[in-house]
Amino acid sequence: MMKYRSPAVTAQRIEPSDSPDYFPTPPWATRALLEHVLDKSAVASLTCLEPACGAGHMAKVLKEYFGEVGASDAYHYGYGEVRDFLLQPYGPSAFDWVITNPPFRLAERFIHEALRVGRRGVAILARTAFNEGVGRYERLFRDNPPAMVAPFSERVPMLKGRLDRNATTATSYAWFVWDKSHRSGQAQTKQVPPCRKELERDDDYLSDLAVSKPVGMEAEPLPDRARRKPEQLVLL
Repeated sequence: MMKYRSPAVTAQRIEPSDSPDYFPTPPWATRALLEHVLDKSAVASLTCLEPACGAGHMAKVLKEYFGEVGASDAYHYGYGEVRDFLLQPYGPSAFDWVITNPPFRLAERFIHEALRVGRRGVAILARTAFNEGVGRYERLFRDNPPAMVAPFSERVPMLKGRLDRNATTATSYAWFVWDKSHRSGQAQTKQVPPCRKELERDDDYLSDLAVSKPVGMEAEPLPDRARRKPEQLVLL
């Protein structure tokens, strides 16, 4: 007899340790950060870094709001600089904000590095379940709690290697925001209202953005990425 598999289980993202772990962010989900979570009027003259830019789905949206946006990725997708955020570090406070949807297995390390690079703040798109777990609390949240957790009231469908306007998902996502001007030590919760219809655009799904695997392969990662020891990776 075939066993029933819950959609909530099949929606989980489980990738090999050497996988690019590339799940493009629907552009409307990035617009939601600026329209409903951050103060968009306050970032027009600021700089921002997207260090896991892939084919540019998030970085192109950030350019609609920020004065200057840097983009990089450890793999070559034809957009941004080829640069491993963890192995080729940026200088401290090199950008005002760091905003990204990081590889799931490296999310904690990305956040620690982003907090060093982002002068004003960091915003990370992750599963809402990311704030659970004793280990993650001890490694990250105890000493570096976010200023705000903003869960989406709508689902944000993300598929491996491509955008699909008709995709569905059982996985819930949230923006985790570290604002360095926030000193209370207690994370606020702000629900992202239903906004997909308002923020989605037809040209978000044009072919130049929808083809999303490393250029030329299969692409080889930067040196040493595939040789990281297992204990160096944070499994989520």
